[in-house]
Amino acid sequence: MSQEPIDTNCMTLTRWILAEQKKYAPGSSGDFTQLLSSLQTAVKAVSAAVRKAGISNLFGIAGNTNVQGEEVKKLDVLANELFINMCRSSYATCLLVSEENDNEIEVETERQGKYIVTFDPLDGSSNIDCLVSIGSIFAIFKKPSEDEPLSPGDALQSGRQIVAAGYALYGSATMMVISAGHGVNGFMLDPSIGEFVLTDPDMKVKPRGKIYSINEGYENKWEPAVKEYVKSKKQGKPYGSRYIGSMVADVHRTLKYGGIFMYPATSDAPNGKLRILYECMPMAFIMEQAGGLASTGKMPILDLVPKSLHQRSPIFLGSTEDVQDVLKLIEKHSAEA
Repeated sequence: MSQEPIDTNCMTLTRWILAEQKKYAPGSSGDFTQLLSSLQTAVKAVSAAVRKAGISNLFGIAGNTNVQGEEVKKLDVLANELFINMCRSSYATCLLVSEENDNEIEVETERQGKYIVTFDPLDGSSNIDCLVSIGSIFAIFKKPSEDEPLSPGDALQSGRQIVAAGYALYGSATMMVISAGHGVNGFMLDPSIGEFVLTDPDMKVKPRGKIYSINEGYENKWEPAVKEYVKSKKQGKPYGSRYIGSMVADVHRTLKYGGIFMYPATSDAPNGKLRILYECMPMAFIMEQAGGLASTGKMPILDLVPKSLHQRSPIFLGSTEDVQDVLKLIEKHSAEA
């Protein structure tokens, strides 16, 4: 059996990061490049842990509860520590916001750089035990003032201030999808060389898809506009319904195949469930960079300025035409109210 020839000139993520720096910021310090490389290392380490979770007892509850009231799995703890340590040791960050920590984490003065990183180290972690895809999400902001010391609220910035965002999906393969504000690129982890290789250059979401993604168990708690929209997708030539319950997996599918992903407000959770800084904003940034839309139902997600670290928001994101359809219905219902 002949072996596949080895590509001696493949575009790795490291090479792509360096090329982007040369192209868009030729005179820069290289801090941003170093930070992206550190995040890549964290993802590789989390991927390795996820792959052997069942074998080495990384499953199960660590006995703590995080700020969201979810029981923390051992793998969550490990992923969080990896992200924090890699960001700290990059010498490029000054402030970290993690889903797992109540408060922001200030980096030691001697290691401080000019970037703020918000992240969900292991999204969809309730799916670990049943081997459903999970992921990591991150966004990178700049410190508001490079010369001033850190002040409270420096992490609470508008999504329009995002410098770069990305996510990693630990599925049938490990993939990283990244945007630094010049389109979206997807990289698959090649385990034989331990490198992320560019497999999906310049990703674009279709203008309209054929899939809607929402947790229909909460139908009775939705606002009338969302009920009407979902009902309309089951009539005529119906849309397919797909809902994994792992935001990274659901958004990745939406990016690849088109359609709409929704996590609306409910009567129990009027502000929605997904967190703005490290779930909604990074995904909205990627979706807009890929030519799609992301909205709270009332305004673009990226126009939000959060008032607290773990603030939540409803979200509708995906193909432009699909998102516009649901926004028109929300507008129609609010005009009638």
